[in-house]
Amino acid sequence: MSYQTALTIAEVVSDIDRKKYLLPAIQREFVWSPFQIERLFDSLMRDYPISSFLFWHVGKENVQDYEFYEFLRDYHEKNNIHNPKASMTGEDEITAVLDGQQRLTSLYVGLKGTYAYKLPRKRWDNDQAFPKRKLYLNLLQGADNPELKYRFSFLTEKESSKRDEDIFWFPVGKVLDLKESYDVNQYLIDAGLFSDFGKEKASFANQTLSKLHSAVHLKPSISYYLEKSSELDKVLNIFIRINSGGTILSYSDLLLSIATAQWKHKDAREEINAFVDEANGIGNGFNFNKDFVLKACLVMSDFTGIAFKVDNFNKKNMLKIESEWDDITRYLRLAIDLIAGFGYSRDNLSSNYVAIPVAYYLKKIAAKESFLTSTKTASDRELIRQWIVLSLIKRVFGGQPDNVLRPLRNIIKEGEGEFPLNKIKKHFKGANKTLVFSDEDVENLIYCKYGQGQTFSVLSLLYPNVDFRNTFHVDHIFPKSKFKNSFFKKAGVSSGDFEDFKGNVDYIGNLQLLEAVPNIEKQNVNFDDWVSRTYTKKDKKEDYMDKNYIPDVDLSFSNFIEFVEEREALITEELKAILQK
Repeated sequence: MSYQTALTIAEVVSDIDRKKYLLPAIQREFVWSPFQIERLFDSLMRDYPISSFLFWHVGKENVQDYEFYEFLRDYHEKNNIHNPKASMTGEDEITAVLDGQQRLTSLYVGLKGTYAYKLPRKRWDNDQAFPKRKLYLNLLQGADNPELKYRFSFLTEKESSKRDEDIFWFPVGKVLDLKESYDVNQYLIDAGLFSDFGKEKASFANQTLSKLHSAVHLKPSISYYLEKSSELDKVLNIFIRINSGGTILSYSDLLLSIATAQWKHKDAREEINAFVDEANGIGNGFNFNKDFVLKACLVMSDFTGIAFKVDNFNKKNMLKIESEWDDITRYLRLAIDLIAGFGYSRDNLSSNYVAIPVAYYLKKIAAKESFLTSTKTASDRELIRQWIVLSLIKRVFGGQPDNVLRPLRNIIKEGEGEFPLNKIKKHFKGANKTLVFSDEDVENLIYCKYGQGQTFSVLSLLYPNVDFRNTFHVDHIFPKSKFKNSFFKKAGVSSGDFEDFKGNVDYIGNLQLLEAVPNIEKQNVNFDDWVSRTYTKKDKKEDYMDKNYIPDVDLSFSNFIEFVEEREALITEELKAILQK
């Protein structure tokens, strides 16, 4: 990256006029008000710095991959707020403005264009409510605003014709014609500003117009960084850090802007945002975002590169994603429905990326809606469920998810028959993303706590026959509300055990999956009392105890520590049987 301070405003405006400078699709549209433009020119006249700019040199080899836009010259609040798309031949290199669009557009509008904004109390559908205005500078008197020194104003032609002893409106754009210093004096002479006004007014006019001339023609006000890197993702990261709007954009927002500009028939931004909203409303709700959808598009379109790099969001790739958008969303929706049916939601799905390989598999087999409920696909659904649970427990998508998504896609693509769980296990065996559980791995699972996403996944292994189409809660077997010193004393718990009781209440040894209605009914009833009331028949009680790994010990509150230790042993034994087979 190089740093320069050699450009004058006149040079830059001329180059904008010649389409030497363009705007990439990631840029927002022009939003500055007339006052902001007037203040910018006032700052230039007062020799205030206007911050540096960030330009990006785009080589011929990359120009055709992205959309570029021209600068807006004649802004109209109703009829002309969008930048015109630049016509790219692919024969020229481009200087793209990454940071400084608002300031450069303001200079361009002020010196070469017009600004039409709605008059107050006029109807929006009245074309007369938007008169064209040019920027003018009063050469006889300073600003009446204490924030400004010089009086700039956007005026209609009629308003600018007003003349009196304190007002002489100079069209700011005309300064571009006054290339030399002596042109300034000649203009003042021809306009009668030396002869028709007193010495003080003439002196003010001379100083004011000379200042404007210097700011535009002589002073190198446009200092800028020029990024020459062909690593487009590096350029995008720079833009994220120092974009002029002051609001830090996410990487996916910028990539989405690129996609929006390159799709031909659909509005990428609207489509993706609408799908995110729809996906998050499935089941008990999820927390998917644009990053998830964009990553799914890269994976499900079978692109070699699936990283969040600008190179992977080129025009060719974006058009393919657009053509496959309906299929991508169909199978993502089906995958999310399936995952919701396994009991997952925003509260316990610890990695959204787990849905992408599932969607890819469903797309590969062209799954129908019936896949979710058909008895013919029950074993396939169970394989998918096991993979999801194991992946979430092992946190395989932590760190660098692309390193997991790539091989998973290849295994699924090459597989035949049902979901290739065993091939996936075999591929990752011995890797740091392995789905194989050692004794230590299993024993550490008893430290899963209430409220952690991983905890639900562990419990779902222990409750394989639960129908999660019904609502289930992660329930404290011994009610957490009882774990207070005052209740400990009433229950006869030794004061030396208070901390042990509190320290174990949220761990998996005291957690079970319980349907919503029984859980609500259970509330804060002592566990031994609740079991006695709920299961009055011996066989029903034994069935509950067996399915929920309840040890054959005293279930009174004071025996909580023994209960937890014995239950943890039962759970560990069961998890080893499940995970190490």
